[in-house]
Amino acid sequence: MRIARFSSGDDVGFGLVDTDAESGQEFVSRISGHPLLGNIQLTGERAKLEDVRLLSPVLPSKVVCIGKNYADHVEEMKHVTGGATAEPVVFLKPSTAVTGPGDPVFYPAASSQVEYEGELAVVIGRMGREVPVERAKEMVFGYTVANDVTARDLQRTDKQWTRAKGFDSFCPVGPWVETGLTVEEASDLRITTTVDGEVRQDARTSALMHPIPELISYVSSFMTLLPGDIILTGTPAGVGPVEPGQRVSVAVEGVGELSNPVVTRE
Repeated sequence: MRIARFSSGDDVGFGLVDTDAESGQEFVSRISGHPLLGNIQLTGERAKLEDVRLLSPVLPSKVVCIGKNYADHVEEMKHVTGGATAEPVVFLKPSTAVTGPGDPVFYPAASSQVEYEGELAVVIGRMGREVPVERAKEMVFGYTVANDVTARDLQRTDKQWTRAKGFDSFCPVGPWVETGLTVEEASDLRITTTVDGEVRQDARTSALMHPIPELISYVSSFMTLLPGDIILTGTPAGVGPVEPGQRVSVAVEGVGELSNPVVTRE
């Protein structure tokens, strides 16, 4: 299932996204209840997807990010972040960085080098702490797409990543949560990032140095994961700068495409 969070007029709710077999038109069918709490039911309300505004599909208590998880990205960034590490590199983005599909990424005045990082994101479906690797798949609610926007110049000068990664709008997420993929399927998906239609990143999640179950187990070994939390699994090689006026699109095979314009805050 593709579960979206959307607004229509003054109403905000959740819905199931489906495609009409004959017309190819995409629709969203409103559901009652919260998908992460279960007991959801169709309400009978249905609208064309183009007639609603998609929002970030979840509102996480925290966004847990994994750095240096593709060997080719480690190589291209070693002048900034150093070489590979034996254990996953973990950092956090604040919940206030989260924004939805189509929403603007604001280019902060404090930076002159903002870069995209397309990633597969894991959405956590249940509370868990010290989760064994062999049970990690039980924690997964589904998968979505994310862009770990980074002020690279600040990352380089600050020597740690909080400010560079944490600006408002620096974590676009969406367009929905795909719940129909197994962990095994999610572990071999194509991920591409384009800027104004030009391909900048093109890789497969099978190249992850630390696979999804290991990431869930490792993160839960020192912090409790809550329903709705997001784990960004890392970005492949090809990261680079964007400027106001450009549009960044991240697509993950079998999940969806997330597209956001870059703008200057007025």
